[in-house]
Amino acid sequence: MALDSARTFVPLKIAVLTVSDTRTLADDRSGDTLVARLTEAGHHLAARQIAKDDIGAIRACVEAWAASADVDVVITTGGTGFTGRDVTPEALEPLFDKRMDGFSIVFHRLSFDKIGTSTIQSRATAGLIKGTFVFALPGSPGACRDAWDGILAHQLDYRFKPCNFVEIMPRLDEHLKRGAASGQPASAPKA
Repeated sequence: MALDSARTFVPLKIAVLTVSDTRTLADDRSGDTLVARLTEAGHHLAARQIAKDDIGAIRACVEAWAASADVDVVITTGGTGFTGRDVTPEALEPLFDKRMDGFSIVFHRLSFDKIGTSTIQSRATAGLIKGTFVFALPGSPGACRDAWDGILAHQLDYRFKPCNFVEIMPRLDEHLKRGAASGQPASAPKA
């Protein structure tokens, strides 16, 4: 991808959720990694929270953020493995209006170069919920660094070409507008 310096950077409002039964904000290295990366890039930290490895707790937080005009993007870290407590994909994937299968593919490609076949132990996933991009990353600082540096830094920066998520954000609720124009019931678009 190439940076087009003629384009103006568009800061996004990004929320970070760490999914863990043991972490606190004081020792959340993965969350700290994401916050440092997104703020250094010029984005705004919209919210930050820790949620237990519990489907209801994860969903409640992410659904509230997805419904908020104060959040453009949600990044979660943790709960994407195979242990009995890892439930982030189960919490989020049923909420996706659209899945982003390419994110997982590219994440695993980048991860393979760093950790080899151990990448298959991650169920990193992404999708769109109510016009909000949601990315679920593994709970390690290295995985967060790889996902941000290798994917998100480019896709969440309007200046990168040939295409990025920022330039399509105004069109994410087109189906709602079309429904209203055709007389079909439509949900209220994100303000």
